Amino acid sequence: MDAPSERQRGRTGFGTRSTATLGPDGLAAFPGPAVLLDRDGLIVASNHRSETLAAAIALGRLGCLSELLAKPGVTAVESLPMTSGGTMILDLVALPTDSGLMLVLARDVTLERNLRAALVESRQRYKDLVEISSDFAWEIGADGRFVFVSPKGAMGFAADELVGRGPSDFVVLEDGVVGQTPFETTVEMEDVEVWMRQSDGSQACLLASATPIRGDAGEWKGARGVCRDVTQERLRDAALSRANSRERLLGYIVRTIRDEVDPSDMLKTAAEATARALGATGCQIFRILSDASDFELSAQFGECGDEHPVLDSFIGSDHYDGDLGNWRVLATVCRYRHSINGAVLLWRGLERAAWSDDDRLLIDDVANQVGLACEQITNHERVVKLSRTDGLTGLFNRRAFFDEISRRFGRLAREGKPATLIYVDLDNFKAVNDVHGHQTGDQALLAVRELLIQHTRPVDLVARLGGDEFAIWLEGAGEEIALKRCKDLLVSGKEELDRFSGSPEKPLHFSLGVAVHEGTSRESIEELIARADKAMYEVKRSGKGAMKLAPAVDEQGGGA
Repeated sequence: MDAPSERQRGRTGFGTRSTATLGPDGLAAFPGPAVLLDRDGLIVASNHRSETLAAAIALGRLGCLSELLAKPGVTAVESLPMTSGGTMILDLVALPTDSGLMLVLARDVTLERNLRAALVESRQRYKDLVEISSDFAWEIGADGRFVFVSPKGAMGFAADELVGRGPSDFVVLEDGVVGQTPFETTVEMEDVEVWMRQSDGSQACLLASATPIRGDAGEWKGARGVCRDVTQERLRDAALSRANSRERLLGYIVRTIRDEVDPSDMLKTAAEATARALGATGCQIFRILSDASDFELSAQFGECGDEHPVLDSFIGSDHYDGDLGNWRVLATVCRYRHSINGAVLLWRGLERAAWSDDDRLLIDDVANQVGLACEQITNHERVVKLSRTDGLTGLFNRRAFFDEISRRFGRLAREGKPATLIYVDLDNFKAVNDVHGHQTGDQALLAVRELLIQHTRPVDLVARLGGDEFAIWLEGAGEEIALKRCKDLLVSGKEELDRFSGSPEKPLHFSLGVAVHEGTSRESIEELIARADKAMYEVKRSGKGAMKLAPAVDEQGGGA
């Protein structure tokens, strides 16, 4: 069989009509499938390799047969099912023979096509895997510059903006850090963390894996590798680490506050713990007392500046963050159930670092805890006050009064100063309740309270011992001062209390028993109380509405 001397895919050689001379053994000698057809397209002969092709022609399944027969020399590719399963891909051409028959020759390109498809698929798979597992791939040439970067670019730069430039233009090295980067490595590296500068000036953390490129003689000719952007992961790790650190510091502060048994020392402990935890030079904690509307300093640790501008700023804002004189100040109000009940102020010298975002978050957390502590202290003070004061008049009750004068009495001997105890009993108070009722009786007791406070100083003590009995402790007062106070009190009592009297025959007045303790006396507190009580009852027995000065302890036979 003589084949055409030249054949091009898709067209005949130079437009001429090629013919083939078929010898007796031509079909058998052809290395691929070969089928001889008559003018009607029926198979005249075929070789043993053409089983699949002959079956397709016989069954009319060779779609390109008409075109092949109409255009001898033109090639076509056809995929045919095999009887054993699978598919055979044939590159077909039809040639006329000198005997007037058509010779259909085929070349099995199944393996070639499958290998080509597998190669394309493998390359695509590799490309997809690289793109999935990394943000960009790169290659460095022998001159230390990028010669290849993934088409999508990296770090906000287009690929052509990186090619030709050295990695050193982008790598951010910490001061004092030396060593090879993955872009210049002479050994294989895997998952090495590198910080690089992005197109917008920000920094990105890349996880790089690289391998060196070497020539035939082993010389270094560059490196290639892949990088994955882990900036968000590192930022999340850093944020989590800072959050854990804040939680540990807050836990330390909270535990320190809660471990303090005495509520009065709770804020002092909180101030110290907060200053140490936040690296402050000083810390101040203020409270707003229940009977006040302004801040009052409750605790301070370390050195602090002038707090007034900071506290004044809380009129329009809950926070203060700025420099004040020679100080860096970070402050915030404390709240309990949305109401401001205090403030935390932190002070740091200007030579120190500025406050960080973590400091700002932490002081807010501390302020929440201090707000709770302030409320706890307020409740404690309220309970203490209720346990130490008379419910109607707000004066000291019996227990609190004697506890306090006992404490003060011990100081008298050391300081050598006098003091006076006055027992006050209301005359005819029962008639007030009987005639006017208990509500008027309560009003009379409140009027007595006002009179006693008016005739004493803040340093003195006033108490309601129970019912219509009261007591006064005049701090540092000798006989002369005590008697004058009692005379003034008797005059005021007659002027102010007559309106509450049950009848003219039973006026509401005072009976006063006065006992003066000299600073040099060895009299005990019990003896002083007994003298004042005895003097008061002597007034009651002798006609009421007057005062009685108890004899000095020496005149009674006491030891002096």
